[in-house]
Amino acid sequence: MQILAIKSVLAVLCILSAACCTTGTFRTGAPIADEQERFWAALASHCGQAFEGRVVEDTTGNPDFARTPLVMHVRVCESGRLLIPFHVGTDRSRTWVITRTDDRLRLKHDHRHEDGSEDEITQYGGDTKGPGTDTKQEFHADAFTASLIPAAATNVWTVEIDPGVRYAYALRREGTDRRFRVEFDLTRPVDPPPAPWGHE
Repeated sequence: MQILAIKSVLAVLCILSAACCTTGTFRTGAPIADEQERFWAALASHCGQAFEGRVVEDTTGNPDFARTPLVMHVRVCESGRLLIPFHVGTDRSRTWVITRTDDRLRLKHDHRHEDGSEDEITQYGGDTKGPGTDTKQEFHADAFTASLIPAAATNVWTVEIDPGVRYAYALRREGTDRRFRVEFDLTRPVDPPPAPWGHE
């Protein structure tokens, strides 16, 4: 009887183990830091809402960001993934994707064409290297980004959230003067825009 009981327990553990691997509901490894949990919750608290923004710093030389309406939309909030489309006028090609890995947060840039197909330059980004704070997380370029865009190997992207006040996305390239920062006013929600390309 004891052997049967042990076998039953082992069978249940095997099933749970398989679920962890196939559903993604469970994560292995150390949990993310408390600061990152609170940061995640702050972003998710705005789920479904959209906000207008403006560029406050840009050394990239792209005039579109300064003269075109900018809207971010906290569109999808799942247990392990947040999708935040960034609309530049009628251009719906950009989506910020923040995911939870075993013990850190990851930011990726999902770039699509109007037909929904992926752009040649897409899925670049990086991971956090420390706990960050409740309101600010920094994502350092990963190996995939370095191979896709060699010049971006030293990129650091920053996402800031002050719930009900401001959301900011920024880029700096270490060792250069390349900087970009856009801020969104969370005190004044706007009508959510259409879905980003490829995410209808």
